[in-house]
Amino acid sequence: MAEKIKMTTPLVEMDGDEMTRIIWKMIKDILIYPYVDLKSEYYDLGLEYRNETNDKVTVDSAEATKKYGVAVKCATITPNADRMTEYNLKEMWKSPNGTIRAILDGTVFRTPIIVKGITPYIPTWTKPITIARHAYGDVYKNTEMQVKDGAKCELVVTDKDGKETRQLIHEFKGSDGIIQGLHNIDKSIGSFARACFNFALDSKKDLWFASKDTISKKYDHRFKDIFNEIFEAEYKEKFDEAGIEYFYTLIDDAVARVVRSEGGYIWACKNYDGDVMSDMVATAYGSLAMMTSVLVSPDGVYEYEAAHGTVQRHYYKHLKGEETSTNSVATLFAWTGALRKRGELDKLPELMNFADKLEEATIKTIEDGVMTGDLYLLSNLENKKKVNTEDFLLAVNDRLKEML
Repeated sequence: MAEKIKMTTPLVEMDGDEMTRIIWKMIKDILIYPYVDLKSEYYDLGLEYRNETNDKVTVDSAEATKKYGVAVKCATITPNADRMTEYNLKEMWKSPNGTIRAILDGTVFRTPIIVKGITPYIPTWTKPITIARHAYGDVYKNTEMQVKDGAKCELVVTDKDGKETRQLIHEFKGSDGIIQGLHNIDKSIGSFARACFNFALDSKKDLWFASKDTISKKYDHRFKDIFNEIFEAEYKEKFDEAGIEYFYTLIDDAVARVVRSEGGYIWACKNYDGDVMSDMVATAYGSLAMMTSVLVSPDGVYEYEAAHGTVQRHYYKHLKGEETSTNSVATLFAWTGALRKRGELDKLPELMNFADKLEEATIKTIEDGVMTGDLYLLSNLENKKKVNTEDFLLAVNDRLKEML
């Protein structure tokens, strides 16, 4: 067998929970270790170890990602009340993704993986649409109150010298009501814009951004202005050279255009829009298990993962010794994304080529009719065969050997 591909710099490896943790090990054993002399700095983000370290391991993994520039992350449990009991937790630890995102000041980009035989519910979508979601502020950090009839509600800003500026929101006459206060900060919007522009250049795709600046003349208009200022000052020439476009429109116009389009671009969304639209896009393309996710910081740090969770139901079957047919494609593409980026940064074309070939082998396996149960139900291929979790990865390996 050919000599293994050498790496010069480690990537950060964040292990996870439940069925995806099982798949994580299978992917490494079957598809990576035989071909790559893997250098990784390993962090166990499984819930037991997060609990044991009081979640310090999550912070450490994010700091290591800043140091090395590339990470690959397995899906992890964000605990709720049931998990508190199941895992005997000290406290309800925060979402690891949220912690890592805050430390890296990152933007999440989600892209569907398209394969022959699985037709999107919107048949004109022949190319993937990448959703970029601003993950700070707005309704997710809101303040809200119920208000009684007869109350007057004002927006009050006190500047650093103690001077107040007031604006009337509403006088409640004849009915009780509700109020909500939102905020965002220029620094976060700027980081979001730069991450989007950098990712567009990296992937050579047009970038769309949309808000509702005609109605929200200060709040949404600020997003539009910051994007435009940064684009004109820092990215316009680079976009021209790359032959790609930055396009702004209103969110309702964007939705109409997206539905009529063929795909193939990045759609940057404010926090709530991105939350909703990423699920709509994922479902329309067929499966969350066929959705990649990459967190990109404005200074060019990348963390790759699958867009889905830990596949709890399959894990409980696995623990009972029952056979599972779990889709590993998004987790596998997290590995290929990280290896390709590591190869690109370290100027290792053989590592980049390996990542490309592994993705090609994965897609070829599905298009040859060999697939896990979820895709078997979606695929319109005539000759298709449902296989278990491990057999799918072995089938990918058969094709990878031929390609290499």
